[in-house]
Amino acid sequence: MENEIKMLISEEDVNKRIREIGEQISADYAGKELHVICILKGGVFFMCDLVKHITVPVTHDFMSVSSYGDKTVSSGRIKIIKDLDDSIEGKDVLIVEDIIDSGRTLHHLLQLLRARNPKSVRLCTLLDKPDRREIEVPVDYTGFSIPDLFVVGYGLDYAQHYRNLPYIGVIEG
Repeated sequence: MENEIKMLISEEDVNKRIREIGEQISADYAGKELHVICILKGGVFFMCDLVKHITVPVTHDFMSVSSYGDKTVSSGRIKIIKDLDDSIEGKDVLIVEDIIDSGRTLHHLLQLLRARNPKSVRLCTLLDKPDRREIEVPVDYTGFSIPDLFVVGYGLDYAQHYRNLPYIGVIEG
């Protein structure tokens, strides 16, 4: 797959912001244990680096939820591909996502997880596209707000390609 990628957010800026978010989460959850739910596949890069900067005890689990497939625009149909392995009842939960745009997927996911009786649920995203929002979702921790561009890198993909870029880029042409 050959596409020209223009850098939007440098590797250094991504790493600096993740460190800052980790420090804020550590302060907010001081004295508590945090259960992190990583939304696969894109969120795994962010989650792995984020938890390195969280100083409170952390457990984690993974979910895979899709509304894109191989397209650049959300289909609006949400599919749970992999559910959690463990119960979240009574836990302080932090959902870690790579990007939020329309809000449809996260709205559905938040409803699903809240029905499982966690103590609390917060949402952390590396990237937020507020201009694309169709359904408001409460984003507690945001790495970067970006314009309505199709981005790749740092876990984000186009048809499963470009996840391994260490920066956030925009596909051009």
